[in-house]
Amino acid sequence: MSIITARAVKKTYVAGDVEVEAIRGVDFDIPAGSFAAFVGPSGSGKSTLLNMIGCLDRPTGGTLEVAGTDVGGFTPKQAAAFRATTIGFIFQDFNLLPVLTVYENIEYPLVMVQKRPADERRKRIAALLEDIGMADQAGKLPSQLSGGQKQRVAVARALVGSPQVVLADEPTANLDTATAHRIIDLMRRMRDEFGTTFIFSTHDPKVMAEAETTFELEDGRLTRTTQEASHV
Repeated sequence: MSIITARAVKKTYVAGDVEVEAIRGVDFDIPAGSFAAFVGPSGSGKSTLLNMIGCLDRPTGGTLEVAGTDVGGFTPKQAAAFRATTIGFIFQDFNLLPVLTVYENIEYPLVMVQKRPADERRKRIAALLEDIGMADQAGKLPSQLSGGQKQRVAVARALVGSPQVVLADEPTANLDTATAHRIIDLMRRMRDEFGTTFIFSTHDPKVMAEAETTFELEDGRLTRTTQEASHV
């Protein structure tokens, strides 16, 4: 079953009298519970596709369904509500709030977006802190953490609201090889436990090697799709 379905999806940006075709009519399907990666050079359209799947941007043509919902016609309010319940984000630079502790950073989406009860928040965060191996770091600020620890917190924050889809933009770009492998293993364990679909935008061969489906992009076009049966 596909959790993402794209048919003839286009994205055109207009700057004055100039039109820039960022995405030029792509078709693809991403199965639920999979690891998928958009790969290609800078400017190929990777981040644009990720932003459209995450409802941060809208297609200008074609249809894009996420978790069975056509997201192309969302108003900003509808897009925000959909993101809050369906999508998690892992950013390249972590985007942790510097004045909040590890615990508070993970808790933030449950308080500010989903408004979950305090008891539920405590149980969920305690379980995730154990899962990422940081139960003893809950009171630390981001400035006191290593890059790998920050990324683990970012992963936990993305998962805390039980999203169906997690979007990761260059999630290993700032990490050494050993830490990158630990982060990928963590996300795979989370996928296996929660059934979450992970979709990456990446240049990193380590991430590409772990992806079950790889979509290669060039100049806004999908040039090749590779499926690795050995990872399924």
